[in-house]
Amino acid sequence: MDVLPYLAALWLFLVGCYGLATSRNLVHAVGCLGVCQSSTYVLLLAVGYRDGATAPVFADIEPGSRPVVDPVVQALALTDVVVGATVTALLLALVVQIAKRHGTVDPDELSELRG
Repeated sequence: MDVLPYLAALWLFLVGCYGLATSRNLVHAVGCLGVCQSSTYVLLLAVGYRDGATAPVFADIEPGSRPVVDPVVQALALTDVVVGATVTALLLALVVQIAKRHGTVDPDELSELRG
């Protein structure tokens, strides 16, 4: 089994986490969270990949005659993309509201939000 896609997913996740930890801008932090989430796309596609497999359409072949890829993994990746876009839009809307109310997007200057 090839480990390159898994290493790429791990690298993307670690780069996104590093960006989140060192970010001094809320918009940058939302972008880094998007990078973290893109690692899940790579991981899901790596899990569902099979050498020599075809699309899971059984109209022209007999079931079991040749390997096919798992359609559940493809559906999960598509769902992950939709959820990621929704979360990113929500977080960016929150950043816009914070910028309007506090005049900054620097997390260190948001002292009113500390408990």
